Amino acid sequence: MVKKVSEVLGIAIKREEDAYTFYMEMHGSASEPGVKESLELMAKEEKKHKVFLERYRDGGLKAEALRSSDVVDYKVAEYLEEPELDSNSKPEDVFLVAAHREQRAHEFYKAFAAAHPDGELRHLLLKMADEELRHKEKVEYLYSNTAFPQTSGG
Repeated sequence: MVKKVSEVLGIAIKREEDAYTFYMEMHGSASEPGVKESLELMAKEEKKHKVFLERYRDGGLKAEALRSSDVVDYKVAEYLEEPELDSNSKPEDVFLVAAHREQRAHEFYKAFAAAHPDGELRHLLLKMADEELRHKEKVEYLYSNTAFPQTSGG
């Protein structure tokens, strides 16, 4: 399954474009301002990933340019079924679908990394897997706060 660097990056760039499109489509159909803002922020993150991958492909960056930090995986997507979205979907359903998408993106990058020998490309793919897990953490946090809002009683 080892692919050429250009093939791997082409696939990764396309996935980031698709993620951006997904978030912007959800942004366009959302009615609540807070949800719209959150979806737009997620779309911007995906766009940054695409730009990063393109710059890496073109020789302008090294894999170390991606930050590395601890991520909390709440595993919400692993425990809750992915809902179908329609025009009447609740905000928490949008965030749950996003969590499932980010989980799949994380798994994609980890599997791609596992198929490559140790080196800069594998390191880049593992960093991208971490970035997607960081996105999953964000949308699971948004899901939790939307599905279970804080009440005045604590």
